Amino acid sequence: MAHRILIVDDEGHIREVIRVALKKAGMDVIEARDGKEALLRFAADRPDLIVLDIGMPEFDGLDVCREIRKGSDVPILFLSARDEEIDRILGLEIGGDDYVTKPFSPRELVARVNVILRRLSPRNGEAKAGPTTLTQGGLLIDPEQHVASFAGTPLKLTAIEFGILRAFLTRPTSVFNREQLMRAAYQLNIQVSDRTIDSHIRNIRAKLAALACDNVIETIHGVGFKLGRCEKEA
Repeated sequence: MAHRILIVDDEGHIREVIRVALKKAGMDVIEARDGKEALLRFAADRPDLIVLDIGMPEFDGLDVCREIRKGSDVPILFLSARDEEIDRILGLEIGGDDYVTKPFSPRELVARVNVILRRLSPRNGEAKAGPTTLTQGGLLIDPEQHVASFAGTPLKLTAIEFGILRAFLTRPTSVFNREQLMRAAYQLNIQVSDRTIDSHIRNIRAKLAALACDNVIETIHGVGFKLGRCEKEA
C-alpha cells in the first residue's frame, strides 16, 4: 500500500513541485494551504508523514506541529525559507523529524521522506538480522514493531529518535561520534549539523527524564555519546 503524505504550504507552486516528486516516487498525496486546513486534513486522512512549511501566515508550521504532537507522533519534515540555526533547532525540539531549507532539490526531499518512512517499516532483512527486542535497564525497543518503552511505559519517539536509540542499543558498550549517529539515524548521505544531532539527543533525554530516568545517554566529552544505564532513579 502506498504511503500517504500530507503536504502543507501556502505557496501553490511549492505544493505542486512536492506533489509531482512524491507521486513519481509512488506515494499518495494530500494537500493543505494553511495551518488550520492542515489540522483538518490530518484528522480526516491520517497521513503517514507530513511535509510542513514553517513560514505560513497566522497559524504557522510550528503551531501545527505543537498541536499534532499533543496526540500523535506522525513523522514531520519541516520546510522553511529561513536557514537560521534557531529555526532548525526549534523545529526539531518541538517534535520534527527532519528539516529541508528552500530552495530545495525535490530529489533530496523524496530521499529524506524515504529515510524517515523506512525507520517506521524496517526492511525484512534488517528485522531478521538481530533480536526481536533490544533492551538496556528499563529501556526496551522492538525494531520490527517500531515500538519503544521504559519501565513498561510506552515512549513516543520520532523516527529519527527511534533510529538513534536503536543504534545505541545495538552496540550498548560503544561510544558514537556525531557522524556515526547521523548515519544511523538518516541512513543516506544527507548532511545535517552537529547541533541537529544534539537536539535529538536532548529530546530523548527529556522524554526519559519525564519517566525518572536521567541516565539514558552519557556524554563522552571530546568524543561523542554512549548508552547509559537506562535505569529509573530511586
